[in-house]
This record gives sequence, C-alpha cells and structure tokens, in this order.
Amino acid sequence: MLTSPTSEALAAFLDEQLRLGGALLQVVGECEVLYSGRAASVAEAGDYLVLVKPDGSVQVQGPRGVKPVNWQPQTDSIAVGLEEGVAVLTAERFTPAELVRVAFDHPALALAIELDENGNFVLMGSEAEMQRALARNPEVIEPGLQLLEMELPTDVGGIDLLARDAAGRLVVVELKRSKATHEAVHQLSRYVESVRAVVGDCEVRGVLAAPAVTAPALNRLGALGLEFREVTALPDLDEAPQQPGLFG
Repeated sequence: MLTSPTSEALAAFLDEQLRLGGALLQVVGECEVLYSGRAASVAEAGDYLVLVKPDGSVQVQGPRGVKPVNWQPQTDSIAVGLEEGVAVLTAERFTPAELVRVAFDHPALALAIELDENGNFVLMGSEAEMQRALARNPEVIEPGLQLLEMELPTDVGGIDLLARDAAGRLVVVELKRSKATHEAVHQLSRYVESVRAVVGDCEVRGVLAAPAVTAPALNRLGALGLEFREVTALPDLDEAPQQPGLFG
C-alpha cells in the first residue's frame, strides 16, 4: 500500500504489480480519463477509483452510482509509464481496437490486494428450497422451459427437475447451490442416460444449473454434450407450481 505516492513511486509500484500478476490493484486520487475506440469520451479531472483486476479487466469508478465512468472487460495490453512527470496507465484491446488512458494527476492511495479465489458463492436457502423455487419458475434457468416433474425417480437416483424446452425436447436439470464440480457432471450424465434409455428416440438434453462451475467440470460438460446455466438468484417461493406431467 502507498499513501500519497509520488508519480514515480506510483508508476514503479503499478509496473511491478502488473509484472508479478495475481493482485487486485486499486488507485484512488485525482485522475483524467480518456477513452477511444467504438466511440470517444473524456472524463475531466476529478476524484476516481481505478480498479485493475488480475484477469486484465479495468474499471474507473466515480463517487456515485454503480456503473463505472469507464471500463474494459477485456484487455490485451496494460502498461504504466511516466509522461511529463505524471504516472499514466494505458489499457488496450486489439479487437475491437479500444484504449483507456488514465493519468494520475494527484494520487492519494494505491493498493495491491491478493484475494483468495477459493471462496464459494452459495445460494441462500437449502437445495430443496432452490428446487421448489426453480420448479415454480423454470424460465430462470432457460426461457421457454416448462416443468414436467420434480424429483423424478430413476434407477440411478432422483432427478431434481425434468422439463420440456421451447423446442419440445426433454431437459434433465441437476441443481447445485454452490460451485458445481466434476461429481455434479457425472451425476447429471447418469440421469440423462437413464432417461434416454426409457424414452427412446425422444431427444434429451442435460443442464447443470448452479451459481458457478469449475473449469474442469465445464470442460467435461462440453465433452459430454451437456450444458451449464448460471443461476445466481432465485425467484420467491409462493404457491407450488402446476405441473403438466411428463405425458400430460
């Protein structure tokens, strides 16, 4: 952490942290922000919070509101240097061609924070409550999805949700309140194969619905022809859903 750093100290600090990688960088102070690309914009000198995340994304936040003054969700190059005695950060994206340039006129604070990525986002409530909430409103998972059965028994266990999509295909849905792993993929695959064995020629999809999924699990889903749907918020639990039934 640097407090009231000189431009030279700030440039050296940011350059070192960018080369090391892995840290969330924050700089607070009076800045000027220039953007060029699909449009052009200039933020006049003012107090801003500049965030540079380990994935290369950049945000410039003002004192009010949620939306950044400027942001780059993806960058191909981030560099820091001194221009006429002022520390300047340049974040560039090649395709499409976009550039964000931040001049730190009067930096007040600079932080480099290493965040633990092992944290696991968990939806509020139990898995049974998640099941009931999504059964009531399956379109949270996918537009046009219509519930057929909850907790449908098979020879390999109970399927959380069995639904029909907008194209008339059966959809086996496996639910997880927290980050889904390879085990959830294996479980979903067994359910899908069990349903296919019963319904014959009818096309059956498999969908894993969870707040997040590990990279190996996502790769395995793709290899098996299964799908992932991110569910980070649940509808309210009111009355029970009206189920048309598998054959009704």
